[in-house]
Amino acid sequence: MASPHVSKTMTIRVLVADQHPVIRIGVENLLHTQAGIEVVGEAGDGDQAVTRTRELSPDILLLALNLPGLETMRAIVNNSPETRTILLTNAISRQEILKAVQLCASGLVLKDALMDNLTSAIRAVFAGKCWIGDHRASSLADALPAVAKEAPAPPKKSNGLTPRELEVVSCVVKGSSNRDIATHFQLSEETVKRHLSNIFEKTGVSTRLELALFAIEHRLVASDS
Repeated sequence: MASPHVSKTMTIRVLVADQHPVIRIGVENLLHTQAGIEVVGEAGDGDQAVTRTRELSPDILLLALNLPGLETMRAIVNNSPETRTILLTNAISRQEILKAVQLCASGLVLKDALMDNLTSAIRAVFAGKCWIGDHRASSLADALPAVAKEAPAPPKKSNGLTPRELEVVSCVVKGSSNRDIATHFQLSEETVKRHLSNIFEKTGVSTRLELALFAIEHRLVASDS
């Protein structure tokens, strides 16, 4: 039996997962006209998306944002790590981008702009890039600084973080490195690492990306950060 990825260098194999048949049919008709892209299957719910992705090993999974839960996406990522996911959504906002990052997606495309952006998004994600709305990005995490600007002013609660730790969190959301933070606050990099270690312990996260997501979701960053 031939490997499902034999044609990978020639054709981008796509699976469409959306609860609305009209969306699935519309996407298939759109992609049918695009050279080098083939729709190999479809799914109408999260369980089908997991099963069909495992069976077909598509290069790209087009998945309705409101279809999967975290467990569904974990199953897809664990069973089909080579498949990249593009989420189809009705709107792109702070919450949608946060969910996309949490779901380990590689892109977000508006359903009402499929004609304009879907093919470009598929080709960009297949090439190892990410896609947000109508433009290519190196990663969805790149959107976090802009997303932070949409967040309302933080509440008085600080989740137990000190003023300095909150300043470090703000820098992490902006994408600053430990060296950048150390230079900005005239600290040693070891001191910055200690701050981050304390922040991780207080917030229960383990990576800088998780910290950025936590900070935005819990309003730890101001709108002018």
